[in-house]
Amino acid sequence: MDSLIALFEHFAEYGNIISYILVFAVLMLSGFGVPIPEDITLVTAGILASQGYAHGYGIFLVCMAGVLIGDSCMYILGYIYGVKLLRVKFLRKILTAKRIKTIRYRFQDNAILFLFVARFLPGLRAAIYLFSGITRKVSYTKFILIDFFASIISVPVWVSLGYFFGNNLEHLKHLVSKIGLGFTVAAVIGFILIFVFIKIRIRKREKSLSDSVNKEQDEELYLHAKNHSGEIKKKQKVKSTTK
Repeated sequence: MDSLIALFEHFAEYGNIISYILVFAVLMLSGFGVPIPEDITLVTAGILASQGYAHGYGIFLVCMAGVLIGDSCMYILGYIYGVKLLRVKFLRKILTAKRIKTIRYRFQDNAILFLFVARFLPGLRAAIYLFSGITRKVSYTKFILIDFFASIISVPVWVSLGYFFGNNLEHLKHLVSKIGLGFTVAAVIGFILIFVFIKIRIRKREKSLSDSVNKEQDEELYLHAKNHSGEIKKKQKVKSTTK
């Protein structure tokens, strides 16, 4: 965190516009799955604003743009190129076979909720957004709206932390750690609830299908029994006529 802040402050001395460009570029890279913590970047952006290297509202808008465009790039890549992307070595590291299996299993019927929760999980976020583009289960309009509403929760929190507590780095680190943990725990709980919800829906669907199959089988047995009974009556009638 200290080194990232020092790097940003060094380049920010060349002018406010550099601060905006740097923050935007780093957030874009983070959106592509590059291992640069998004939360630390947003906190650093808040610190830059508090020190006069950028305007508060301006840096917030740049942060939102960087986050949304970075996430959109992953979705659009998946949407345009599909499974061909898995041939790229770098993307294979992000979207591993294990992650694909995990995401696909949970993504089927709860894509919107899944995407919202994913915004708070740095390790899986890029993979989920890429996968959502590949599957095309969610339109880009829905995707960007979901991402916006999730980002409008997290981005102001991180930027505000940097802006108001940037003068005390030790205390700031403690707050970042606690709030980051809170977001992660909330996201994990969200995933568990989604998983339970999916399980319940699958069981209901299986039960409904089973009941439907049983009903069809009962109808077939009834018709078969009815036809068989009719044949017996016909045979008996023929015998009585012959006599």
